[in-house]
Amino acid sequence: MGDVREAILEALENLTPEELKKFKQKLLWVQLPEGCGRLPRGTLQSMDALDLTDKLVCFYLEDPAAQLTATVLRDMGMQQTAERLQRTLRRGPGAQPAAPADWGQLRSPGGPCGAGELTRALSSLAPAGPHFVDRHRAALISRVTAVGPVLDALYAHALTDEQYEEVRAEATNPARMRKLFSFAPAWNLTCKDRLLQALRDTQPYLVEELERS
Repeated sequence: MGDVREAILEALENLTPEELKKFKQKLLWVQLPEGCGRLPRGTLQSMDALDLTDKLVCFYLEDPAAQLTATVLRDMGMQQTAERLQRTLRRGPGAQPAAPADWGQLRSPGGPCGAGELTRALSSLAPAGPHFVDRHRAALISRVTAVGPVLDALYAHALTDEQYEEVRAEATNPARMRKLFSFAPAWNLTCKDRLLQALRDTQPYLVEELERS
């Protein structure tokens, strides 16, 4: 299993300083299974590639850490680097990542998180269908009532100053959400995940209802 750790380290060491900074920023917002903790923001920013590799492996275990790393790299547009990393996880032609029998549960500040669950969830982040916010666009436009906090969460990440003010200028919440979604075609997965997290924080019952539908 040391090969997996070395593959993560190699992928991160090949990033430029700006790319590594971007990787750590995206790592803070990638969608994880409910109850799964995240690396602390404060310590994350000061880590170099070696420290970050050690932290990822310690926090999530090797295979889930590699899946998470590949997911973030792919979202950065670094498809070849992500593919090289994922090849390390394969045990044979066409095989899926193998999970050790004693993985048990990961313990993190956010609570217990099953390693197999994390691996499956991260694998599912690859575009296999419409994102939640695209799939439920009409319902979100008509039913989101706390638009202000959502905009604040997206400001400077998915929205420019001008776009932020354009949304705020609309007279009603449905009009604000409709204007917000007019910018969504230019968003990547991280931006949509950020919107989903903001909705989870401000409209949890609505999100739960839509997820069940």
